[in-house]
Amino acid sequence: MKLPGIIALVNCDEELVKAVKDFGFPGIDFIQFDNGIQLNAKWQKHDLNILAIIAEAEILSASGIALKTALENRQLPSIPFILIAVTINEALLMMALNAGITEVFHHPVSISQLQEKLNFLLHNWDELIKNTASKKITVSYKIPVGKRIFDILFSLLALLLLSPLFLLFALFIKLESKGPVFYYSLRAGSGYKIFKFYKFRSMYVDADKRLKELGHLNQYKNNNEKKDLDPEQIYLCKECAEKGRSCQYPMFADTFTWCEKAHPGKGLSAAPAFIKIKDDPRVTKAGSLMRNTSIDELPQLINVLKGDMSIVGNRPLPLYEAEKLTTDKYVLRFLAPAGLTGLWQVEKRGKAEMSEEERLMLDNAYAENYSLLGDIKLLFKTIPALFQKEKV
Repeated sequence: MKLPGIIALVNCDEELVKAVKDFGFPGIDFIQFDNGIQLNAKWQKHDLNILAIIAEAEILSASGIALKTALENRQLPSIPFILIAVTINEALLMMALNAGITEVFHHPVSISQLQEKLNFLLHNWDELIKNTASKKITVSYKIPVGKRIFDILFSLLALLLLSPLFLLFALFIKLESKGPVFYYSLRAGSGYKIFKFYKFRSMYVDADKRLKELGHLNQYKNNNEKKDLDPEQIYLCKECAEKGRSCQYPMFADTFTWCEKAHPGKGLSAAPAFIKIKDDPRVTKAGSLMRNTSIDELPQLINVLKGDMSIVGNRPLPLYEAEKLTTDKYVLRFLAPAGLTGLWQVEKRGKAEMSEEERLMLDNAYAENYSLLGDIKLLFKTIPALFQKEKV
């Protein structure tokens, strides 16, 4: 049976790409994409007939669950999604299957097993997809009833009182630039549940493409080299560039994606050059004001109302950070509600620095001892910093 189409290879090394291209599936092309953002853009722009995705990436990386979620949000066809990851354990595997990942292989993968699985999925996908919804694994953790009632009442009151401010900045954002008022990143909260973490949009929607026209403002640019920035290239912040070619901190807003760390004062890279622009014109006037006052964080009250988070709890983490905390030593922090503020925000006061180890131990301590009365006490201690910009 001939199956014309494309198998998308995302972030795969040369050895794997060569191996899968030798599978010899009739009528199928194997095309390599550097990352999920590139796949996303080209799939929609060129209306590609993609039959399956093979991604060589960690489960919680940008080319793992984050990519699967982004494709679903753009309402692209549901197709087999195979991950090849170095780190696999029960918690991560549960998260992957619950997010709709079809199969997870341990790296290095058996090429024969990969070929057999891919062939099976391509020929039986229509039948398999009928039962996908009923087989999803769900996270059993639930916020205690008393705490949930408090969260609903508090977030409703806060949203009501702050609604004029929401409307004012929503209007400011829409009048100043085209695009959505809100954007989101993916975060891991209670029980490793992944959810959309909302903020106000603070940059123009064409921020990445504008890097080309702003290249002459680059403080890192070598005057002896005249290099144009490619608008099709994915530009990464310094942290992401150091960790690899895939963005570790993706942000999403309808039809565009960028790096969460790409804000004024952070360097962007289009390997091998770095980009840093003083008074970055890609940030809107409203965005600059919101970032300086942390007003861009207020939409997280919507997350509280939806039940993604609690008012008091352990801060939800970017997927790249959550991926590092799946050992027995740190997994306890994810058994507590995710929150806007919590124990470590109180304890860090008066300290110039707090190590990651100290913070994680405080997260574990909160998970073991939290209560509604304790939450109220913590809330009164942290009201001045309740909506301060997070340091995760």
